[in-house]
Amino acid sequence: MKLINKQLLDETTAKAKVAPRLRMNYNFHEDLNDPINRLLNAMEPDTYLRPHRHCNPDKNEIFLLLRGKVAIFIFDNDGNIIQTEILDPMNGIYGGEIPSGVWHGLLVLESGSVIYEIKEGPFAPLAPENLAPWSPAAEDTDATHAYMQKLNDHLSL
Repeated sequence: MKLINKQLLDETTAKAKVAPRLRMNYNFHEDLNDPINRLLNAMEPDTYLRPHRHCNPDKNEIFLLLRGKVAIFIFDNDGNIIQTEILDPMNGIYGGEIPSGVWHGLLVLESGSVIYEIKEGPFAPLAPENLAPWSPAAEDTDATHAYMQKLNDHLSL
C-alpha cells in the first residue's frame, strides 16, 4: 500500500520550496504510460501554473487539496474568468474536477499547499494549443508576476 501521510507531504513540500519552479511532484503511477496518472503536487506561493486545457487527447483532471489553500480559476476562450473557487480543507472545500477542454489555472495562496491530482494517462506534455494564448509564457517572469497579481486581485473583488 502506498500511504499519503504527513511525512510524505512534508518531504515533497521541502523539495518544492527549493525547486526553481517552487513545486514538486511525487508520482504514484509507476510508468508515464499508465492509464491513470496519480500524483502529489506540492506547490508554493509564487509558482506560476499557466492556464491551460487538456484537448487532443481529451483528459479530465481532478484536484483534491490535502493541505493549504489554492484558488482554481475557470476561463472562457478569451481569458475572462468565469468561475473561481478557493480550495480550503479548513473551510470544507476539498477539490474539483475539470472537464477536458476547459481552460483552467491555479493560484497557490498558502505555503505548504499539496494537491492530489488524478488525470487520465498516458502522460503527454501539453501541446502548444493547450496553453492559453492570452496568458504569459512561464519564461516571462515580469509578465507572470503581473498576471498572478491580476488573479489575486480578482479574489479580492
